[in-house]
Amino acid sequence: MGIRTEDTRQTAVRLPKETYARLKVLAEKTGRTTTYYIREAIEEHLEDLEDIYLAEQTLERVRSGEEEVIGSEEFWRDMED
Repeated sequence: MGIRTEDTRQTAVRLPKETYARLKVLAEKTGRTTTYYIREAIEEHLEDLEDIYLAEQTLERVRSGEEEVIGSEEFWRDMED
């Protein structure tokens, strides 16, 4: 099932010449569009980027003392209770 046009938003992305050339070759060799591969790359990596951002925020809270860190033994002990 494809993506319906009314469910999408358009944006512009600037790519280095070499990256765009690679993208064009891939699209031509596979019969897909460059847009398809750009969307695939974003969807594939967006969750990873979100996780990294949230982890960085948590690390900052730990470093500033706003977030408590417990050891694995204490964690598992608390899970058994």
